Amino acid sequence: MGDGYTVAVVGAGLVGEKLVSELRRRNFPAREIRVLARTARTATLAGEEFEIGVAEPDAFEGVDFAFFAGTEGEKGAAVQLAREAIDRGAIVIDNGSDFRLDPDVPLVVPEVNADALENHNGLIANANCSTITMLLPLAPLIRTFGVKRVIVSTYQAVSGSGREGVEALEDGREGVYPRQIAGNAIPLIGSVGEDGYTTEERKMRLESRKILDLPDLEVFPTAVRIPVHTGHSESVYVETEREVSLDEVIEVLRSAPGVTFSGDANDYPTPLEAAGESNTYVGRVRVEGNSVQFWCVADNLLKGAATNAVQIAESLVGARV
Repeated sequence: MGDGYTVAVVGAGLVGEKLVSELRRRNFPAREIRVLARTARTATLAGEEFEIGVAEPDAFEGVDFAFFAGTEGEKGAAVQLAREAIDRGAIVIDNGSDFRLDPDVPLVVPEVNADALENHNGLIANANCSTITMLLPLAPLIRTFGVKRVIVSTYQAVSGSGREGVEALEDGREGVYPRQIAGNAIPLIGSVGEDGYTTEERKMRLESRKILDLPDLEVFPTAVRIPVHTGHSESVYVETEREVSLDEVIEVLRSAPGVTFSGDANDYPTPLEAAGESNTYVGRVRVEGNSVQFWCVADNLLKGAATNAVQIAESLVGARV
């Protein structure tokens, strides 16, 4: 593999296109990028024309890394084809939720738990976009000050629902969300379980526990869809085990990998500034006793999906050097 890796990107939607873009932008050592989907066709992704192949077992012959960014569930590409790709020698990095909570599959945010990659068996799960956004600033705070509980409200962009979500906002497409999204805020992302939490909220709770290796971590999320194209925002409250000072918190956030901190109390990040960027942006930090509150924003298609997936592959490549 001295001249680079053969990479497959499964899915030609918003995340698939961002994966191609990030592989190029970050100069991932790929000698070939194969884009696979349900049907063969010619398409332009990230300004580059591809002959898209059919996602089927033989398409993974010779592939070193396979990024799955397609449909989730039993009929989705990852469930149907991940094992086929692994059996042919590929390392699979799956952006969907199918394998995230499987105890045998590492769930990885490289800045937080890259060490989990040491025990992969060919399959690695990429965390949910809202979970990644929160954990980049939250993890170093927890590891420095301890934690009693976390309360988070998310304000999530329509691109998190793929092209259909964007069309629902821009063209008034119906049937994507339970209510009109334009000019509105919908506090329901996914289906509601018996505990009253939605699937998106349960993802944040359970994924955070796994990534942080804190199985009893108290996380209370409220996930809201808002009429923003790109960029998830979150308001996070952390109750720490000891009293902290504002200076201590700022010092941790300034040095946190993957975090850009807005130090001025009057300066705050918004989705517009975060769009197209790879970090989580943090501002509006408030500290009182043993409680810390902050506002954070990240591009849900980049750090919340494609960038994190490529960083996982970069970590594996680095480990081989």
